[in-house]
Amino acid sequence: MKFNKEKVIAEFKSLTLIVVVIFAFRSVVVEPYRIPSGSMIPTLNIGDFILVNKFAYGFKLPFSDMFTDPVYLTKFTQPLRGDVLVFKYPKDPSLNYIKRLIGLPGDRIEIIDKQIYINGKIIEMESFDGSKIKDEMVDKFRQVNFNFFHAKTGPYTHVVQTTNEVTPVDNLEQFSVPKGYYFVMGDNRDFSADSRYWGFVPEKNIKGKALMVWFSMTFPVIEKHSFKFRPHRIGTSL
Repeated sequence: MKFNKEKVIAEFKSLTLIVVVIFAFRSVVVEPYRIPSGSMIPTLNIGDFILVNKFAYGFKLPFSDMFTDPVYLTKFTQPLRGDVLVFKYPKDPSLNYIKRLIGLPGDRIEIIDKQIYINGKIIEMESFDGSKIKDEMVDKFRQVNFNFFHAKTGPYTHVVQTTNEVTPVDNLEQFSVPKGYYFVMGDNRDFSADSRYWGFVPEKNIKGKALMVWFSMTFPVIEKHSFKFRPHRIGTSL
């Protein structure tokens, strides 16, 4: 069989182009992520696979945020309060975190007995029976006595869960969110390491807005949780 050098080179170039296009698409349009922790339960469960809109707040130059700050080809649009953000963890940018946006630049925030006040107004929370929610949780969270609330954050109404345990971050004196920074929290309030502990998220760290759940399953081989396949979560919008 005769070796066709030109054909091999042409196929290699085509394959390289396909790979570059795929990674460019992931860099600036949509990228999949998997939820490894329970900080956003019940909005996001451990084992949820989500899609993230990478151009929700502006169109970036492909790959520009891999080694430096992102370069926006369009004007950066400020996220909405209540958006579920994916961002680089400020303490270690190699890690991606996902939390709900609570405080915008310039906001004055105060937390009193787990209740959040933004610019003097309380985030409304209405309690309800969340026993059905616990059925979907992984084993360790099903054993916790949670309180469930419908919370109104910006244009969103979502579920927040807390416990009766009192922690130092359940009461925080009023502070202001600096320009170019954001204050985020997990919906699983007492099991979330978020801005209450490590501070604000720089605007440059924001990678995108969570769109939807496209698959949901826990793997006992990978995690210390029992097997769960949740087909009803597929298509859940965020």
